[in-house]
Amino acid sequence: MRCQLLLATTVLLLLPPIAYSRAYFLRPQRTATSRSLFAGIEYQRQARSQPRPVMIHIVKIDLQTAGLRLLVTPQSPQNSRTTSAFVREFKTKLAINASYFSPFYDRTPWDYYPRSGDRTVPMGETISNGDRHTPPLEKWPALCISQDNTARIIDTGSCPNGTMNAVAGREFLVSNGRVTAEKFADDEQKPYPRVAVGIDRSGTKLWLIVIDGKQPLYSEGVTKVELSQLMAKLGVDTAINLDGGGSTTLVVDTGNGATVLNAPIHAKVPMNERPVANQLGFYLP
Repeated sequence: MRCQLLLATTVLLLLPPIAYSRAYFLRPQRTATSRSLFAGIEYQRQARSQPRPVMIHIVKIDLQTAGLRLLVTPQSPQNSRTTSAFVREFKTKLAINASYFSPFYDRTPWDYYPRSGDRTVPMGETISNGDRHTPPLEKWPALCISQDNTARIIDTGSCPNGTMNAVAGREFLVSNGRVTAEKFADDEQKPYPRVAVGIDRSGTKLWLIVIDGKQPLYSEGVTKVELSQLMAKLGVDTAINLDGGGSTTLVVDTGNGATVLNAPIHAKVPMNERPVANQLGFYLP
């Protein structure tokens, strides 16, 4: 009996490190790659070592690609889902997590909110297929997509009539091609997992930037200034900061199901996706 108890205790103690080790090997390799995901959608992965290990994922999208459509997660009473679940449910080709949301807490790997199906509220302007879900917030700029797939980022946070899809960001990172993040407080300038969206001056090109973080020796994240500088170098005219941290997720439909392209770290577990309030997805015929 004592031997069985000792064996059971040993197994229980070994399960967490075994699970963590498996997740470690599932993360994308720290190698650079560049490829076309779909017509009008290009993907690039960068692995940097200075000033710290960082994994950067860049998606450039031509919004005028024939047949391309966007979708922000439709409103529902139980709206929290992972980004992979969003891709499967709405059959999009690509998606990222989008808005900040509440309520939220992440205390331990087993004590967190929301879980899939829980009720959450996106923060700032949210529009899905022309339906407004949440009102704008002052000083929360919004990405607004019109019916003809022209993108605008509105500093008031309130999208114009006729907007088909919209999500809000916490602040500007780039404005008129210039970095604006230097004004952030020191406590906001720590390396962190981050998500951002940017557009060119014409509103016909859109960039999604996903930075992995909180994973020593693999990817520790970037500061908001570093993220702003990266986007400005890409030629982005205007960019805003979306929800990052453990929410940071980029998913593509490979034809064999939803595949996570980055290394999310929800509840301190690598390759573990967080259920979030909404996503920004892309359809192609």
